[in-house]
Amino acid sequence: MTQNPKPPVTMRDVARAAGVSRMTVSRALKKDSPVSEKTRARILDVVREMNYVPDQMAGSLTTKRSGFVAVLVPSLNNLHFAETVQALTVALEAMGQQILLGHTDYARDREEKLVETMLRRRPEAIVLSYDGHSERTMALLREAHIPVIELWERPPAPLQHTIGFSNHEAAAAMTRALIGRGYRNIAFLGEADDAWTRGAARRAGWRAAMEAAGLSAHRLMQIGKPPLSIEVGAEATARLLAEFPDTDCIFCVSDHPAFGVLSALQGLGRKVPEEIGLVGFGNFEVSRFAAPAITTVKVDPLRIGAATGALLAEVLGRDAGAPRHVPVDFELSFRGSTR
Repeated sequence: MTQNPKPPVTMRDVARAAGVSRMTVSRALKKDSPVSEKTRARILDVVREMNYVPDQMAGSLTTKRSGFVAVLVPSLNNLHFAETVQALTVALEAMGQQILLGHTDYARDREEKLVETMLRRRPEAIVLSYDGHSERTMALLREAHIPVIELWERPPAPLQHTIGFSNHEAAAAMTRALIGRGYRNIAFLGEADDAWTRGAARRAGWRAAMEAAGLSAHRLMQIGKPPLSIEVGAEATARLLAEFPDTDCIFCVSDHPAFGVLSALQGLGRKVPEEIGLVGFGNFEVSRFAAPAITTVKVDPLRIGAATGALLAEVLGRDAGAPRHVPVDFELSFRGSTR
């Protein structure tokens, strides 16, 4: 025979056990409590003994403060996004805020559902990585009347605040640098169905730099859904070289497929960088510890997270003012995979 579960401890239970009113308990639980130290200590002892957890949502009905920021990232196992969230968490905890985290899996329809779900919980702000948004997502965020911060890009039509860099310009700058080092037949390995993503911006940056230099940008292969894996990069290599045999450098949308390409090239007996150059994007561990190390575009996820926290400290609970863009620089890092 199963027993009925014990009901949760309420504030009324704590007040009765401590011999005070519910209002006194409520005041004692606040950070800047007006209750005497002796009374507050007694109440907090009872709270611990009874394992009482305050109902924060009930308090938010009167204060209109939920105490959390909604954060949406494309992936939970991507080190860049993990480090961004880590740095942001430290900053928010110093402000007495918590993170409610969700991941979009690089899908705009999933992002739309998560935004709607998060907004029902009345976050004080919403932070999300930019990979393009659905029309409904943009409408929901515009009508939310809370700070909205888009990360990892400088969108052409930002919703409000942005923190990051132009992926288009970063890829264009790398391509121009490769051309300056003598490469002419640069291929780009990117993702299929990537419209409005940061990967598409990188592809467009490569194309723009190639065409500005009077070079052909037809050596393009789009394969797999975002984000491309090591395996997809390895599998695409032979096909890319068969289709574009004169390729002298392969620019990959990120470091992980670049590592796969490197492994496949070595398996094919192609020497890197003597016969063919290789470039990634992101400065992940796989690029730093590959042999040879892979040339890449470096970005700092911890700085993006810290900058997000600093901006939230300015705009939470007050008039956010005009939309702001906080630039975060990128760096071209040339390593052993290019001459």
